[in-house]
Amino acid sequence: MTTVRARVTILVSSAVLSLAAVTGPAVAAPLPDGPGATAAPAAPSVPQHVDARTKSTQPVYDYAGAIRESVYVDTTMDTDSDGTNDVIAVDIVRPSEPALTGTKIPVIMDASPYYSCCGRGNENEKKTYDGNGVIRKMPLFYDNYFVPRGYAMVGVDIVGTGRSTGCGDVGGRDEIQSVVDVIDWLNGRNTAHTADGQKVTASWTTGAVGMIGKSYDGTLANGVAATGVKGLKTIVPISAISSWYDYTRSGGVPYSDDYMPWLGGYVGHDSAACDEVRGQLGDNDDDETGDYTAFWAERDYTKNASKVKASVFMTHGLSDYNVQTNHFSQWWSALSRNNVPRKLWLGLEDHVDPFEFRRDEWVDELHKWFDYWLQGLQNGVMKEPAVSVETSPDVWRDYKTWPAVNRPTAVPLTTGKLGAAGKGSVQITDDPDLTEDDIVADPSQVIAGRQMFLSAPLSAAMRISGTSSVTLRLKSDSTTTPVTARLIEYGDAQRYSGIRRTDESTCEGSSTDYDDSCYYTVEKQTTQSDHGIVSRGWIDAAHSKSLSEPTPLKPGQWTTVNVPLRSQDQVIPKGRIVGLAITLSDTEWTSPNDTGATVDIDLAGSQLNIPATGAKLTAPTKPQSIDVDITTPTQRPDLRDPKN
Repeated sequence: MTTVRARVTILVSSAVLSLAAVTGPAVAAPLPDGPGATAAPAAPSVPQHVDARTKSTQPVYDYAGAIRESVYVDTTMDTDSDGTNDVIAVDIVRPSEPALTGTKIPVIMDASPYYSCCGRGNENEKKTYDGNGVIRKMPLFYDNYFVPRGYAMVGVDIVGTGRSTGCGDVGGRDEIQSVVDVIDWLNGRNTAHTADGQKVTASWTTGAVGMIGKSYDGTLANGVAATGVKGLKTIVPISAISSWYDYTRSGGVPYSDDYMPWLGGYVGHDSAACDEVRGQLGDNDDDETGDYTAFWAERDYTKNASKVKASVFMTHGLSDYNVQTNHFSQWWSALSRNNVPRKLWLGLEDHVDPFEFRRDEWVDELHKWFDYWLQGLQNGVMKEPAVSVETSPDVWRDYKTWPAVNRPTAVPLTTGKLGAAGKGSVQITDDPDLTEDDIVADPSQVIAGRQMFLSAPLSAAMRISGTSSVTLRLKSDSTTTPVTARLIEYGDAQRYSGIRRTDESTCEGSSTDYDDSCYYTVEKQTTQSDHGIVSRGWIDAAHSKSLSEPTPLKPGQWTTVNVPLRSQDQVIPKGRIVGLAITLSDTEWTSPNDTGATVDIDLAGSQLNIPATGAKLTAPTKPQSIDVDITTPTQRPDLRDPKN
């Protein structure tokens, strides 16, 4: 069943060039900006696609008659060492009418490694081409919606993927540069050619570029913005990585071994030359030590946030344990320190595009955002609240800023309790067989391998907003050990548990018989449960003071270890009990790395650091019996089966 949204799409028939007779590799016929063209008439002061009254772009251009072209942008890289510089495949869909009047238009770009291997979006759409190798179908709704409104949609196959040549380096300098080279071409600073070698320029564009994309695509947007490339006006990273070190490990604890070479092979060309490049990724990733090295610094975009000149509209799922929530929070903080214009949406979902879970509002807001930053329309989007958070399924609340508090509250620990200062110590001996379900169950009982600290029932609602951490003064009988922390809330409730695709769809923009704008909708699912995980965190104790220069523990000597938890924004209702569980190795959510250590925790020197407003965490005054029924065992996302 297809449901067409109430938004009306108006297609204005005008003198356009038919592409039915395309025989060349780029465009149907010479245009005012193409080879051999005559001078174009002066562009109108207000483009046809702009409604000055509503300060918005309107769908006045014929999508079926849009110019579709495929070009190859030149680089100075030879990543596959074949003696020829790599070229980057760029596919373009743009309205034909502006070219006839000399009206230049901005670009929306999705640079991706996924166009050929895996597809984009919830329906895994791939690019398709006509018999001449020219783009026919562009994945996702962006071209269907924005091309009639006076934008060009540009899909870039990053180096080493799709129809581009070379070999990718997974988030590294070469992949980022391959996108920068395309932006340079769009701004007249680089060259490109068609499949048959004809030079082609991008004189049809203003050079203003907005990048958008989910997961790897959004990660590329972050990385490109961190170069400060001229012409990039805004980025919209969706569930995106801000540091590849933090994607593959937490404080020296790996999530998955040999992940970088695996991902390079998953998305890249199958060739001996690229196998060699991927072998170098494996040699340099320091999985054995977990250290933060120059290899990871090259892939850490937060350290170059001072170079970002583009505005940023980021979205992230608060249940995302593929690209975990520390990615949006550390990127947001870095941008904040550098006064970058920014906006943030936080949903309850996991690794999901807001097009799936908040479609109508997302399309409208994205439209306003691009109109403001790429078309220069003063539509008030930057006067809106900067942050929107989903507080319960489909219930959103706006805030002026994020996080709600900048300085966490210290909550002391005592034996079995949160919120009261203790004396003496408690002990943990590593039990690698403990699962998360074991850890959260029976919180009032003593379980070997776990220390649990519980609060009294909350006297009022408490909003956790920001990044919690656990400070532990400990001594170990080993030179290092992983330390794992979980923040849990106990109490019966309907909790978000995922999304499910329906058999209904909506259409967002114009369609042709080979590129429709209709996509299935999803519905959110909830499950009745008696507990929920608020956040998780891991650290290798030797890496607590420095990720690049670990300090081995001295057995039997006290030291302080800080365990960072994943960022969160969650309102915990009155009456719930908050639990903090401390264990050592976590073979379920990280790579097996148990050391068999025994650790003593000094209670007086340890605390939970929680950024919260509302109720305070206080210690219970009497014993609490909490029954936990594990009905749906938890499962860690498989990073080698990424939800693109």
